[in-house]
Amino acid sequence: MPALNALRAFEVAGHTGSFTRAAEVLHVTQSAVSRQVRQLETQLGEALLLRRHHHLELSATGRLLLQALKMSFDRIELTVRSIQEKTHLKRLRINVPPTFASRWLMPRLPSLRAAAPEVEVTLTTRRTDELVESGALDCAIRFGNGEWAGLDNQLLMNERHVAVCSPELLGERATTSVDLNAFTLLHVLASNDQRYLTWQHWLNAAGIDDVDTHDGYEFDLLDHSIHAAVDGIGVTIADRHMIAPELARGALVPLLDVEVDGHQSYWLVTRAGQDDAPHVAMFREWLRGQVDEQQRCFARMRAAR
Repeated sequence: MPALNALRAFEVAGHTGSFTRAAEVLHVTQSAVSRQVRQLETQLGEALLLRRHHHLELSATGRLLLQALKMSFDRIELTVRSIQEKTHLKRLRINVPPTFASRWLMPRLPSLRAAAPEVEVTLTTRRTDELVESGALDCAIRFGNGEWAGLDNQLLMNERHVAVCSPELLGERATTSVDLNAFTLLHVLASNDQRYLTWQHWLNAAGIDDVDTHDGYEFDLLDHSIHAAVDGIGVTIADRHMIAPELARGALVPLLDVEVDGHQSYWLVTRAGQDDAPHVAMFREWLRGQVDEQQRCFARMRAAR
């Protein structure tokens, strides 16, 4: 049998497509990962990873071995963790996006405690906390299109975008004929140099085509953009789920009566085959109940308009 370290090095390098990323995950040097993979290839007499200019590409043999190793390591990891955690069977470890954590999940933790007082929660928001690579997680909330290979993905809620600002900033302007060029627009970054296209999607739905969206402030978190809107700095596009308390108490008001379905959603993500874990199943059902209750609340608010 090949050395376990070599198999693990190949499994992580094959999954990440990078010796550098694999080294970070395994807490070793890049040269150590590369050397272990080369030794494995020599022992098997087959190329497993094809070295391209900026990434690694799996060979046909590499794909076959990676699939077998991933299933094996996942099973080993879960078995070892269940042995280690006999005294902590009720601890639920969740990784979620920062804005979702602060604006949606944390205010509801007392409800989770009431529903399952025996469950202890560990909540992390580090974006590098990958469910596939980390044995310290039970499940995660992910924002995207629901396509995460090798994981079970269950839709929680779709985004509903509204343009909002503080009531003081809106002032006496009529909400049917607001000139957006008179406001500072607040944007959220999808990456270091690229914005989410939420402003453009919302403007298209509203039938507004004469707004310059190039200027304005940019933030790396939606939470920061929402706080800036509450403080009267400008107008932001936000998911109604994330600003429900501000809308309810009047800290934010819609600029126009226009809501747009977002192109991405929030999903509960678990390892394949792990749905039967009791505390994960409980958390999934509790999440569904909370989402359903919020949808009923939104329906009541729309009916009261």
